[in-house]
Amino acid sequence: MNKFFLIYICLSTLILAQAKILIYMDLQQTDHLKAYGIAYNALKEGMVGDWLLNYRGGSFMFDYSDKLAAKCRLKGVAFQTLSQQEAVQVYSLVQSEDQNMEVIRLEKAPKIAVYVPPNFKPWDDAVTLALDYAEVQYDRVWVEEILRGDLEKYDWLHLHHEDFTGQYGKFYASFSNAPWYIEQQKIYENEAKKLGFKKVSDMEKAVVVAIKNYVGQGGFLFAMCSATDTYDIALSALNVDIVDKMYDGDPPDPNAQSKLDFSQTLAFQDFKLEMNPLIYEYSDIDIQPSEIGTEQNDYFTLFEFSAKYDPVPTMLTQNHVNVIHGFMGQTTMFRKKYIKNSVYILAERAGTDQVKYIHGNYGRGTFTFYGGHDPEDYQHAVGDPPTDLSLYKNSPGYRLILNNILFPAAKKKEQKT
Repeated sequence: MNKFFLIYICLSTLILAQAKILIYMDLQQTDHLKAYGIAYNALKEGMVGDWLLNYRGGSFMFDYSDKLAAKCRLKGVAFQTLSQQEAVQVYSLVQSEDQNMEVIRLEKAPKIAVYVPPNFKPWDDAVTLALDYAEVQYDRVWVEEILRGDLEKYDWLHLHHEDFTGQYGKFYASFSNAPWYIEQQKIYENEAKKLGFKKVSDMEKAVVVAIKNYVGQGGFLFAMCSATDTYDIALSALNVDIVDKMYDGDPPDPNAQSKLDFSQTLAFQDFKLEMNPLIYEYSDIDIQPSEIGTEQNDYFTLFEFSAKYDPVPTMLTQNHVNVIHGFMGQTTMFRKKYIKNSVYILAERAGTDQVKYIHGNYGRGTFTFYGGHDPEDYQHAVGDPPTDLSLYKNSPGYRLILNNILFPAAKKKEQKT
């Protein structure tokens, strides 16, 4: 009796060890955003998983464990338990030459940093909202941490509302008397003085160079909203003053435009600066609201890539839909003619020159820029409350953010680009 019981236990254990948990990511998934957190934390706890590109919306596969199954149930994430034979059939389909699918091994949860100034207000940040909702751990860093070399501790860095030109978002005309604006300027000026810089704009130049070095050495950079174009603008203006006196105490170089160095930028070139300090815009990279039209007609389309030969852009565009409702921001979209030829265009408004989502390589690392502020708040105003993601747990716009946090976990030899 005991002998047969032991045999039963051994066989049951073997079967479970061979079984898999499939976290499918198509329209049947109950909580897409929490699913990323499940996958991320499984990696953090030492599990190894597979990202099944283009299979049921970019599904995740892990060895079966009662603990992982229980976590999925607890977080409301739909999954399917597959036998060994069923799992083999899925892998065979995904890896077959006639399917635009691929298996990408996920090995280690990346360590994440988010660039956030102290007492940061009145803005929220779509990425921190997504990370918090998905229960993905991250650290907050700012100028001092970056300039002393702390980025080497992290695999992935996010930038959102920062104005790397040192013009405080160019909010002077609208908010120069607002308490939050005055406090923000004081915080930045005190930080610059503490770190030995004469001006905030000089401090920001040191920051963008440090971040560029981080990417070149193998870091993964993800930016949204104004941190996208202002980052490249600051890189192009390392040797010229483009900031007016109400922001840094002295006038800009009247020949600033002709002195920009586009060889220093990551994504953009040949753009024209907006030198009027009272106009709420940095350059002509950004698409204006008048060019977009009505909210009802604002949609962007994800490009389709070869999963087997272009796995990186394929990872970054995994979704359960390929047409997504647009959303605005201080930087909403990018004008196609200013994007360097070496950069992947991941999503654009069909039939226009308006690009929403791009990706590129620099050195041993990568950068990804995503236009707009909040994928589920079309026109987020100063002081608006943060989005409650429990109401948008299947958001395709937020999924693009979370694709990026798992991208660094992919086994490098699987990437053929």
